[in-house]
Order: sequence, then structure tokens, then C-alpha cells
Amino acid sequence: MNATLITVQHPRRVERLVTGQPTQDGAGVKLTRVLTPDLQQRLDPFLMLDNFASDKPEDYGAGFPSHPHRGFETISYMLTGRMRHKDSAGHEGLVSDGGVQWMTAGRGVIHSEMPEQQDGVMEGFQLWLNLPAKSKMQPPWYRDIQRSEVPEFTTPEGVTVRVIAGTTVTANGRAVPGAVQRADTEPLYLDLHLPGDVGEFSLPVPRGHNAFLYIYRGTLQVLDDTGEASQVPAQRMAILGNSGDGVTLRADPASTEPPRALLIAGKPLGEPIAQYGPFVMNTRDELLQAVNDFQNGRLA
Repeated sequence: MNATLITVQHPRRVERLVTGQPTQDGAGVKLTRVLTPDLQQRLDPFLMLDNFASDKPEDYGAGFPSHPHRGFETISYMLTGRMRHKDSAGHEGLVSDGGVQWMTAGRGVIHSEMPEQQDGVMEGFQLWLNLPAKSKMQPPWYRDIQRSEVPEFTTPEGVTVRVIAGTTVTANGRAVPGAVQRADTEPLYLDLHLPGDVGEFSLPVPRGHNAFLYIYRGTLQVLDDTGEASQVPAQRMAILGNSGDGVTLRADPASTEPPRALLIAGKPLGEPIAQYGPFVMNTRDELLQAVNDFQNGRLA
């Protein structure tokens, strides 16, 4: 198989397709929850992926008022629209098209994410990334990453690769570090923009990492190491099998628009996951402590 970034000898197959669940969060923001709690162990270290997309202000205008978190990281990636972050640790920032808000809740933080627009399209994603037990009580951290700070390059086939987190490799072997690196979970977070007629191309995925694709435009084909193709339509998540050293993709000829997709992978922590709403710890007792700390004003 032809590989553009590195030679992928054994492409991962599609293990299963997942249809997201329509829901509401925050103050009534309509969104699709793609990665749900029942998939947390399978896709460890990732806890949740939401996709919000609307041109109706009534779907997003109330935003996500102040709410607590403890024990994990949130990554908000804006495709279109403006979102302001404020938190109890004193951080504030505004990102728009192509920007990222990366927050480490750590031992606890209360934050809000509010749209700064009255009309127009608001579209993006929020990913929850778990923290290892040793880091769950670290101090909160926050960074705004503007569009210009997200490294990107174009493959020989014309595929634009935006590297939000982790490191990937270009066709000539040059390593491209993403905007953020994490030692324990080693997240790889790529946004792929494909020409509608792109042929086969490959991307490396570290062995042993759990990985998935989320198609948010068009239709993609995922080829396994026998050359058999699995079709993945828009608004579907493809959980990738753990056997293999990368993925091989191509645009589906039947796609009605040029495909765009997120490729996300991470090193599993292999630790117990205990979640109660916005708190993610390792034990029930730790969750009870988090709730008690929040109720008594000790969060952040």
C-alpha cells in the first residue's frame, strides 16, 4: 500500500461504527455525544467527545455557564465561531475559527465557556482526556491556542493535516510536533482535510494506543491490511482495532463533499475510572471527596 507519511505496514481495521447520541449540556446547548461512558474503558484514556454544530443561536447561545471539574483535561476545538473561557484559577481566553482551548482541571476548577456571537455558525468539539492517578490533584492549567499556533502541513496527495496534539511525520520524514504534548497519555489529535478525489494515503498511529476516527464531513473509506475498505459516513465514529501501526484512508467516491475527519489516539492508562458528572477519579471515595470539596467551596 502507498504510504505518504511513513510506511504503514499493517493498517488498522474498523472494529465498529458508533452513532452519536443527540443531547443537551450546559444551559441547553444542543450537541451530539459521540464518545459515551460505555466506551471509556475501550477508548482509555479518552472519556468523552462532543460535537456541536448549529447556525441557530437558540441551539448554542446560552453556552456553558460556570461548572466544576476535577481529575481530567478538556480540549475544546473550534471549527467556526467564538468561545470565551473563564475559570476560578484566574485564566481567561478567547478562541475562534481553528483555535483550541486546553484546560487541565487537575485538583479542581470552576469554569465557563460562553459563545461570543449573536448569530452565525457555531461548530466544534470538546474532548475529555483522563489524567493518571498521580496527576489528578495537580494544580489547574489553561492555554489558549490560536489557529496560527496549530502546526499543519499538506501531504503529496493534497491532504491537510492539522496537528493539535502529539507528533506525526511528513512524507520526507520530518517530525511535526503538535501544539500540546502529554507524557502519560501521549495523545495524538489530528484534524484531516481531504480533497474530494484523494487517493489512498496513510498515517502512523503508535502501537498499543487506542484510536478512533470521527468523520464530520463527507464519507471516508478505511482500508485494512488486506485492502478491504470500510465505509465511514459523516457523523459516525469508527473505533479502530488495536492491531496495526497506522491507518490507511481514502475519500469515498460516493462522498457528496470533501471529507474531513478527526483522528485521535492515546496511550491507555489502565486505571479504574470512577465518574460522577464533571468529576473523574479512580474510586468512589475520591468522588465523594470531590463533591464535598465543591459544595464547601474548596474546589480550585
